[in-house]
Amino acid sequence: MTTQALQFTETYVAEDLVLRTARSLANEVGLDAVTPGVGAALRLLAAAGSARAVVEIGTGTGVSGVWLLRGMRPDGVLTTIDLEAEHQRIARRIFLEAGFPSGRTRIIAGRALDVLPRLADGVYDLVFIDADAAENTACVDEALRLLRPGGVLAVNGTLVGGRIADPAARDLETITVREMIKAVRESEEWVPALLPTGEGLLAAVKRA
Repeated sequence: MTTQALQFTETYVAEDLVLRTARSLANEVGLDAVTPGVGAALRLLAAAGSARAVVEIGTGTGVSGVWLLRGMRPDGVLTTIDLEAEHQRIARRIFLEAGFPSGRTRIIAGRALDVLPRLADGVYDLVFIDADAAENTACVDEALRLLRPGGVLAVNGTLVGGRIADPAARDLETITVREMIKAVRESEEWVPALLPTGEGLLAAVKRA
């Protein structure tokens, strides 16, 4: 696929003022928000599963959260976790500006691997992971527990800047992500696909 075609896919679904504002704020605080292409994919996955209960690991300034909420059912609740309470303060405002009342979000400040064990088993429709690569494998393990049968896992950044396909790339981040996506692919618990949007989006459905 050409670079021009990839750029076209990223702009196929345009972002509105709220999302552009959230993206600008992410840049200001030094965060890499999900690309518009990844956001559109997240909205699609949430809508396809008529998601009512979603967990997001990595709130940021609310870019991915808005995309997810726009795909979820009108009565759906997004549980979003981030270590940085200041970033979540921005996200809270963005969610309100996007038209979502406070009851549509449950914003939890803390380390994901400390928070996730407190969430209920088998009741979530979608789990989105956009976190430190070093914690991805543990977060995927938690997602398997949290998701209902037929629930969807999505993990951002799985092409690692293109290094994932380079056998010579042996840095810790690439090795960690490579092992994680291999484990998901080989597991009998998941039906996976690796989508070449943004920095790579691993999507997998939990088998019934």
